[in-house]
Amino acid sequence: MKRIFITGFALLGILRLSAQNTPTDSTGYKSTKLKVEEVNFVSSYYTQNGNNAAVTGGIGSEELTDLSNTIDVKLIKYGKSGKKYTWDVEVGFDYYTSASSDMVDLSANTSASSADIRFYPSVSYTMENEEKGNTFGAGISSSTEFDYQSFGGNISYSKKTKDRNGEFTAKFQAFLDQVKLIEPIELRTNEGYATASRNTFAGSLSYAQIVNKNFQVMFLADVITQNGYLSLPFHRVYFTDSSVHQEKLPDARLKIPLAIRASYFLGDNFIIRGYYRFYSDDWGLKSHTANIELPVKLSTVFSLSPFYRYYTQTGVKYFKGFEEHTGSEKFYTSNYDLSKFNSNFFGIGMKLTPLKGVFGIKHFNTLELRYGHYTKTTNMISNIISLNIKYK
Repeated sequence: MKRIFITGFALLGILRLSAQNTPTDSTGYKSTKLKVEEVNFVSSYYTQNGNNAAVTGGIGSEELTDLSNTIDVKLIKYGKSGKKYTWDVEVGFDYYTSASSDMVDLSANTSASSADIRFYPSVSYTMENEEKGNTFGAGISSSTEFDYQSFGGNISYSKKTKDRNGEFTAKFQAFLDQVKLIEPIELRTNEGYATASRNTFAGSLSYAQIVNKNFQVMFLADVITQNGYLSLPFHRVYFTDSSVHQEKLPDARLKIPLAIRASYFLGDNFIIRGYYRFYSDDWGLKSHTANIELPVKLSTVFSLSPFYRYYTQTGVKYFKGFEEHTGSEKFYTSNYDLSKFNSNFFGIGMKLTPLKGVFGIKHFNTLELRYGHYTKTTNMISNIISLNIKYK
């Protein structure tokens, strides 16, 4: 927990130096030179526990901790034609430890899989014609772990309505992944690890509408296809005869989520934010997500945002628990993330936005702290705390 606050407050010195050397512009002039528009620093600490680890066949400790840090820098400039160009550069890294992953090798007291680092940079670019109300965007990303390498790309197009109260967006994303096939120790037959590919393609459509000064709504729809190696190679499955096997799932999956998001402003100090999502796929999983957040502005500089999310899902048709599968089944998993369960996630956010800047740093305009507690009917619990510093 201490690491989060060290990470956040160590940035204050950098922000002070930047603020002292950044000129202000109150004329509304649109600069044709590239400049920093906004910087976000986010640190979070996540911890969980449970007793249904997929690595050990649906039983055993799910204890896990994750320390995540990201920095996001947004730069903008205006072309001579008046178009707005935006570059968004984000770099993140996670350090996590996992008791269940440590059991890939049952013969070792502590194996190399007990901890890992994930590094995930991304760059995106948008070109907006504010006069015509359209925006073109593109981006690339990657994610690297010991046993996983992912490369992603996306393109998007947005168009505002004539009255600028509505906006339609279409987006296409692709992720090309390589999975290192790390088998449970007792199932290995060769030295070294082979790799397998996993590809994900997603098409998204959304429409946002300002209904009136108090009410805004957005509709979202996605079609996601996956193909390749969709199992996790180190997940064990125990059959009714006590024999151990490697998780086996189909090599294709079609997902269709549909969602609606809305915000209602009750005066200047209170907002109701709601979200609902329905999800279905061809593995037999269906889910419902309902979320509500109630930001309350207690003063000109301080606000609280309590939130609650309820989630429920059916299990995939390939799931059974420890020693429940039989040899007659073509596909099988004991991963409780694919089982039937309900979950609750609730917490509160605190945001500080002083007019003269946090701690007197003019451009350091937002400090936000959030805490959330998660419970799942498979007896898993988790907690997360995050710190967000915004420099603008």
